[in-house]
Amino acid sequence: MQLDLSVVGAILGVSWIVAEYLVKIIAIGVVPENRRPSSSSAWLLLILFVPIVGIPLFLMLGSPYINHRRARIQADADELLHEGADELPDVPPSLQAPREFVSIAQLGRRLTALPMVTGNSHGVISDYEASIERMAELVDEAREYVHVEIYIMAWDSTTDVFFRALERAAARGVKVKVLFDHIGSRKYPGFHRLGRRLTKVGIQWHLMLPFIPWRAKLRRIDLRNHRKLLVVDGKKAMMGSQNMIDSSYLQKKNVAIGRHWHDIMVELSGPIVAAVEAVFATDWYSESGEALGIRTYDGEFHEADVGGATSAMQLVPSGPGFTTEPNLKVFTSLMYLAQTRLAIVSPYFVPDESLLAAVITAARRGVDVELYVSEKADQFMVDYAQSSYYRSLLEAGVRIFLYPKPQVLHTKCFVVDDEYAVMGSSNMDMRSFGLNYEISLLTTGGDLVDDITEVVADYERASRELSLEEWEQRPLIRRYLESVMRLTSALQ
Repeated sequence: MQLDLSVVGAILGVSWIVAEYLVKIIAIGVVPENRRPSSSSAWLLLILFVPIVGIPLFLMLGSPYINHRRARIQADADELLHEGADELPDVPPSLQAPREFVSIAQLGRRLTALPMVTGNSHGVISDYEASIERMAELVDEAREYVHVEIYIMAWDSTTDVFFRALERAAARGVKVKVLFDHIGSRKYPGFHRLGRRLTKVGIQWHLMLPFIPWRAKLRRIDLRNHRKLLVVDGKKAMMGSQNMIDSSYLQKKNVAIGRHWHDIMVELSGPIVAAVEAVFATDWYSESGEALGIRTYDGEFHEADVGGATSAMQLVPSGPGFTTEPNLKVFTSLMYLAQTRLAIVSPYFVPDESLLAAVITAARRGVDVELYVSEKADQFMVDYAQSSYYRSLLEAGVRIFLYPKPQVLHTKCFVVDDEYAVMGSSNMDMRSFGLNYEISLLTTGGDLVDDITEVVADYERASRELSLEEWEQRPLIRRYLESVMRLTSALQ
C-alpha cells in the first residue's frame, strides 16, 4: 500500500510538472499575439515564474479587446459615422496647413471614421468649480435634450449645482440621459443612492461597463469608460479631463492635506458637436440598447472659414472597441511632426515604446520638449512607474516640470510648435491606449491652440523643474520600486 501511494504521488508530481511546462510552452506562443513587446514580456515573466498567479490573471485580464457584443456595436457605429460624414473632405477646405499635418488628420479619419471639421471654442476653463457651473448654465439653456457622459459622478455639495440643473431640465420636459462608469464611480460617497436620485427626478441613466455578475453582466473588470462630455440640444458641447465630483474627490485624507485635482474643459459649438454627440450615441446604445441615431453635419451647421474664433477640429475616440489604438497613433505622429516645441501635460505618463521613442527622438532632434506631471501622483503604482522614465527623458534633454504636491495635475493635453494641440480624457499611458474608452480633440487654426498653450504656461509658472543631478540622488529603494512598478504597468 505504501508503494502504491508513492507511485501515485510520483505520477501526480510528474503530471503537474508536465502540465506546468505545457502551459508555459502554450503561453510563449499565445501571449505575444497582437500585443506590444513590453506587455508580452511582462505577462510571460509572471506566467513563467509565478504560474499560479499569472495564468488566472491572464485569463481574466489578458485580452485588451472587449466582448463580441460591444465590438459589434462599435463596428455598427463606424458604419453610421460613415453615413454622416462620407461626403465631407478630410479637412475643412479653408484650412491652410502643411501636407504632413493633413496626413495626420487623414490617419485619424481612417482609424475612427471622423473627419476634421470646423468648430468654435468658447473658452478653455481651468477653474474646477467654474467649469461645473458653466455646464449647469448650458443645461439650463436646453430645450430638447441633454446628454451627459462622465467617468466619475458623485452628487455632492460642489456638483449639486449641475445635478439641480439636470433636475430642472427634466421637469420642463427636456430629455436628459446620463452615463457614468460603474467601477470608476462606485467607490465614492453616495454612489448607491445616485441612480435612485436620478430616477426620482426623471433622468434616464445607465452604468457604463457594469460588472454585476448576479445580473449576468460580466466583463473584464479592469476596463473603464474614461470619457467626459456634455451635449446640449446638439448645438453646444463640453469635453475635457474633469470628472463630476468635488475636486478633493471626497476623500478625508485629501481634505486634510489640501489635495485637489486640476483639470481643463472646453466649450464647443459648430459642426464638431456632431462628432461629440456621435460618441455619446454609441456608448448609450452599448449600455441601453436604444439607438439614438447619429447626428449628421448638415442642417444649420456649415463649414466656417478657419481662423479667429473658428478652429479646425477632429475628435479622436479610442478604446477597446477600436483595435487600432487611434489615440496612440495620432499622438505619436504629431510628436514626430514637432520642429521647435513639444509641451506635454499628463497626470499618468507611462508610455509604450513608440510614444517614448517619439518624445526622446524629438528632444534629440533639438525640439524643446517639456513634460508637466504632478510632483507626487495620486496613485502609488503610477507614481513609481511614471518616474522610472525620468532618467532617460532627462538624459535626452527633456525638461520635466513638477506640479507641486499635494496638488494633482489631472489635465491631459499637449501642444506642438504652438500650432497644433490635443486635449481630452486620454492619459499618456498604456491603459489609456488599450484599456480605457477615451476621447481627444485635435485642433489647429483659430484661438483654441492659444488657449491651451496659455494653460500650459500657467502650469509652468506654478511648477518647479527637475534636474538630472537631483534625480540621481534618489534612494536605492525608490529605484527598485520604480523598476517593479514599470514592469507591472505593462500587464495589459
